[in-house]
Amino acid sequence: MAQKRQFNEGKRHFKKSKKQKTSTASEGSNEEVLLADIRNLLKDVKISDDEATAGDEAVKQLPEIHAEVDLTISELSSTGDGLALENGQVYVVPFATPGDVVTARVYKHFEEESYSLADFVKVVKAGEHRTEEPKCQYFTKCSGCQFQHMPYSYQLIHKRSIVEKAYRNFSKLPASDVPTVGDTIGSPLQYGYRTKLTPHFDAPPGGRRDKRNGHKVTWPEVPPIGFMLKGTRKTMDIEDCPIGTEAVRIGMKRERKRVAENIDSYQKGATLLLRENTERIEKVAGMIEEDKETESKDEVIEDRDSFVHRKTCITDHKAVSTEYIDDYRLDNPAGAFFQNNNSILPVVTQYIRDHILEDSPEAREAVNGSSETSPKIKNMIDAYCGSGFFTITLSSMFNNSIGIDISGQSIDFASKNAKLNKLPEEGTHFIAADANHLFASVDTKKFPPAETVVVIDPPRKGCDEGFIRQLLSYGPARICYVSCNVHTQARDVGWIVGGLPGDEGPKGQYEIESLRGFDFFPQTSHVEGVAILRKTAGQVESGDGTVANDQEGDKTE
Repeated sequence: MAQKRQFNEGKRHFKKSKKQKTSTASEGSNEEVLLADIRNLLKDVKISDDEATAGDEAVKQLPEIHAEVDLTISELSSTGDGLALENGQVYVVPFATPGDVVTARVYKHFEEESYSLADFVKVVKAGEHRTEEPKCQYFTKCSGCQFQHMPYSYQLIHKRSIVEKAYRNFSKLPASDVPTVGDTIGSPLQYGYRTKLTPHFDAPPGGRRDKRNGHKVTWPEVPPIGFMLKGTRKTMDIEDCPIGTEAVRIGMKRERKRVAENIDSYQKGATLLLRENTERIEKVAGMIEEDKETESKDEVIEDRDSFVHRKTCITDHKAVSTEYIDDYRLDNPAGAFFQNNNSILPVVTQYIRDHILEDSPEAREAVNGSSETSPKIKNMIDAYCGSGFFTITLSSMFNNSIGIDISGQSIDFASKNAKLNKLPEEGTHFIAADANHLFASVDTKKFPPAETVVVIDPPRKGCDEGFIRQLLSYGPARICYVSCNVHTQARDVGWIVGGLPGDEGPKGQYEIESLRGFDFFPQTSHVEGVAILRKTAGQVESGDGTVANDQEGDKTE
């Protein structure tokens, strides 16, 4: 008999509250992205009237909940799930590849949208892209990775399609306004890349009752410590994670042991922090051999040419962690946000250096086929700057750079990082400001729009309409939009290029110069997007080469 899912399992993607927030803007959620792919698959199906009737009847006779069915996977969704189409109904199955025939256990139907959710059970016949042996014993159970069974080259191809579909489904721009998406840039490390992991454990059954009655919480046993079981709210016990760096994996084993030994001291569940910290030491003769002999079991020694990197795992949220990107040092609160794959960060920053100015290859090609342009961009504004990563790593290209973030703590660390990297105070500084009032903090005499590029790196929800409105009002010569959610990025870029919904202001001030994905998280469905936008012809310069717009950035068609 098929094992039944417990109550409320599988609701992560589709749980609905009685009072749902209404919004006309796409939020780029998993539900929204998946539904767009499902609708496109159903729309692309060509069937006759007789087949349509038969299909409707089949939908009425959907498999019973918990029934196992064999399905042929036709494509991957942008969420990483396999999609199978049977009799007019789409089945969503994780851990599948196109061409697979799999057995899946159905656990929820959405009849109005003609799709069903199912658990992966087993492979009946492998498709051409199922070629890799997963390196994690928990793959197909843990919710962390989706692609360990696929070759890395195919993961990158799929992630390019994610960016393409994001702009097709969420930008609301005509295809002619969206350039060909470049090949996805891969990560130098496909495993062992994550510098931060946050395993957790739940409170014991009856823990709330004990606290409510004034009793100490009792633990009948050490709870599972790890990550979520795919499609549920249950925590799996996971003692190792191969996508973590070596130092983080060492820390995970140490923290699991510590929690097990001290479990009675916890009065509720907890989330553990595992953050890699790097100490850079100038190398002297014989140092590597000596360090290897004295190396602690809790540290990792790496040879980096003229330096030695001593890597450890920090578990205190309030501690300060250090990372090196090329020769730049970045300090952050260990529990704060910082990109979790530092192996790809030098690749990203170099790509932006190559494309952020108006003398980039794409910009030269766009200017009437000219092979040369005279750089005019002298300044950079880094919106959502965090602890200053882009400001610091790009500032050498500009006369003036300013990083802006709503978090005062982030700005404090950004200022400290600027000093650590010996950046000139007169050319690089940081201020705290709300995104909706960000450009009110900018001195337009020092940062004239026609000589300024704006770098945007917002959270997953993207920018809001207020930010986009003031960005368009300011009107920088170029925009570099970096995003951890290409779907909200596509929405925002659509606003920048096509105008905000309902606004009567000018449209067509910007055009997309280039789009490309970067694989920050191999083995997962996540892809980072980098979009470069430029002022449209005639917006920045007049025919005689003088700046056509005033410094306040007022724009007219």
